[in-house]
Amino acid sequence: MATLNVKDFSGGAAGTMKAADAVFKIEPNTFALHQVVRSQLAGARAGTHSTKTRSMVRGGGKKPWRQKGTGRARQGTIRAPQWKGGGVVFGPHPRSYAFPVNNKVVKLAMRSALSAKLAEKALIVVDDFKFDAPSTKAAAAGIKALGLADKKVTVVVGSEDDNAYLSFRNLAWVRPLFAFEVNAYDLVDNGALVIAKEALGFIEEVLA
Repeated sequence: MATLNVKDFSGGAAGTMKAADAVFKIEPNTFALHQVVRSQLAGARAGTHSTKTRSMVRGGGKKPWRQKGTGRARQGTIRAPQWKGGGVVFGPHPRSYAFPVNNKVVKLAMRSALSAKLAEKALIVVDDFKFDAPSTKAAAAGIKALGLADKKVTVVVGSEDDNAYLSFRNLAWVRPLFAFEVNAYDLVDNGALVIAKEALGFIEEVLA
């Protein structure tokens, strides 16, 4: 079992906890991580780009000149692609960029991300955020106490810890997530990862 140091939200030591080696002590699989992150980013693309083909461009219904006898090349419409204002050949049209990834690969990618963060000493486990009410000021003070004021931070809170989520979401450099929202991209797209002890237990149960 991996041993993780636990801190309180003021930066002090709050003991240790055991975590599964299968989640936090594996050799990171960079291929799986790359594939899953690509899939997430591709799925997030709007895919709403569009161009008009010659049949979509308004006008051009009349043949510009007769077929023969003018000395010019034959033309059927002024909305053909070679004309200014004409249609676009092989242009983009609305589509989905999403592609599926096997669920086992998704979990492997998340385990790889957590193991890499622990190995880099970029994973901090917090005993409890202890927000009685939403407070952005208290959230900023806590992040500073953890020594992360100059880093992009992902904070994972308990699945029902609404006060903590609301406190962190107004900080521009902090991305808060509920435990059930955790994904490979958000685990790696940061300079430090802060996880509540309760949320860590949930994540371990899902991934182990």
